[in-house]
Amino acid sequence: MNIRKLFVIALVWPEPNATAAGIRLIQLLDIFKQMNFSLCFGATTSFNASSQALEEMGIEVFRIASNEKSFDELLQQINPEIVLFDRFIAEEQFGWRVDDIFPKIIKILDTEDLHFLRDARKKDHHNTNLILEIKKSDLAQREIASILRCDLTLVISIFEFNLLVNEFNINKALIHYIPFVPDSLSADEISHMPSFEKRKDFMSIGNFLHRPNRDAVKLLHDTLWPAIKKKLPNSNLLIYGAYPDEEIKKLHDQKKGFLVEGQIEKAEKAFKEARVCLAPLRFGAGQKGKLIDSMRFGTPNVTTKIGAESMSDDRVWNGFVTDDWDEFVKLSVDLYTDQSTWEKAQKNGFSILEKFFHKKDHTQSLIEKIEEVQQNLERRRTDNFFGAMLKLHNTKSTKYLSKWIEEKNKS
Repeated sequence: MNIRKLFVIALVWPEPNATAAGIRLIQLLDIFKQMNFSLCFGATTSFNASSQALEEMGIEVFRIASNEKSFDELLQQINPEIVLFDRFIAEEQFGWRVDDIFPKIIKILDTEDLHFLRDARKKDHHNTNLILEIKKSDLAQREIASILRCDLTLVISIFEFNLLVNEFNINKALIHYIPFVPDSLSADEISHMPSFEKRKDFMSIGNFLHRPNRDAVKLLHDTLWPAIKKKLPNSNLLIYGAYPDEEIKKLHDQKKGFLVEGQIEKAEKAFKEARVCLAPLRFGAGQKGKLIDSMRFGTPNVTTKIGAESMSDDRVWNGFVTDDWDEFVKLSVDLYTDQSTWEKAQKNGFSILEKFFHKKDHTQSLIEKIEEVQQNLERRRTDNFFGAMLKLHNTKSTKYLSKWIEEKNKS
């Protein structure tokens, strides 16, 4: 019996308890398991305590190395039908090797979010010259080249899908929108959510290796929280997130009610104890896992337009969306103190999950897309002239640089 295999090539192991990217990747792996693929996973970094135990999911794992022939041997041994690159840097490092050994293999790229968009927004918080900033970016050229070299690219945000199509003329056939796909909430789960009266305090959460999260916490500490605390002197703000360094830990101040709690094993507990989640994100890209969790665990939030981007329509949110910091403070206080406003926001969150993040619908859509790619691979590649051109030039540059490094490492 011919077993269909999918090989995930990554730079890091997924950490679903620490990063939204980790949650995203685990969700994709679950979809491929539904398609009856035998899954293999390789990463270039070391496994750590926060990494998902993929073996428990029935996934075979490998430590892989850049610029080493051992990867070629492993790839031949696995003999996959599909390769999934976790972010474009993995495709840059290993894509040419896959093409060399298995030129007809299907290559899928999961961007997680568009790195060049996040980087441009970091440089231009107000989006005054965002497209110009992107088009000057080497990062944008590298990431879009990677998209074109692959047979299919998964994007997590409708905004990013439209950006690729409208600003960079990427053929829609080459990209597929799939958001976070959390498990649907049952009526029983919703009815047993902690009520307004049983919750207290504010919370914020995010991996501190991610710059938008660090920026948001500093903004809360320096500007927003002191103003909220002045109006609600008996409240606290609990800050959660993996990898807090000394700079972040020093922000902890019991007297000011600014409590840096660090990583929490299960985010559900933190969300269900809090009354309001604060996410003043000034830059970033993709969808925000923390705001999906905010909806799933019935915790209304206040965020920015960047935070809420591509997660709903403009008519409904499970809380408030504003880029005005005085208004952010006022709305945070209103949401915290007004039970009817809070309960309406919570219901909005449940409806957003059902309408925009329905797991069964998005899963089926991805399965159908991959089947279409499998059935029409040769024609799709013929139509993708620029992708073929970039593969040729990538082979001549990346390949021979890598081989030079490989030889150098032998001496």
